[in-house]
Amino acid sequence: MALGLFIIAGISDGLDGLLAKRYGWTSRFGSILDPLADKLLLVTAFISLTQIGLLPIWLSAAVLGRDVVIVVGAIAYHFVIGKYRMSPLIIGKLNTFMQIALVIAVILAADSGAKYLSPRIITGLIYFTLATTILSGANYILLWGWRALRESN
Repeated sequence: MALGLFIIAGISDGLDGLLAKRYGWTSRFGSILDPLADKLLLVTAFISLTQIGLLPIWLSAAVLGRDVVIVVGAIAYHFVIGKYRMSPLIIGKLNTFMQIALVIAVILAADSGAKYLSPRIITGLIYFTLATTILSGANYILLWGWRALRESN
């Protein structure tokens, strides 16, 4: 049931993004709210899977930490520098994809008793997700820090 709900949420988010781009149904509010909703879904999934022992706490801490840094940075940028428009980076999209893939894989492995996925695959996904989490977080910090420096001069 958890896997089905997570897949439905992912498909509806993808469809929402596709329709918004296809028909130009975009707004500043939507550009902020959509990624926040995505992050809420993923952070909730990571915390839940960590709480029941299916994901390591350090990975959930990294995922949550990255998202907190991005949100706090965006708020600080807004109040110190001015308005901004959220624009996802390729590494950020890869990170989101890896987080979704890991959640699906972990739920599937837990449900099937790892019949379909070996523990090595899950471990690889965990470390690849950690790498993309760190790289995307650093990329956002550098990009937005650079923009803030340019705008403040």
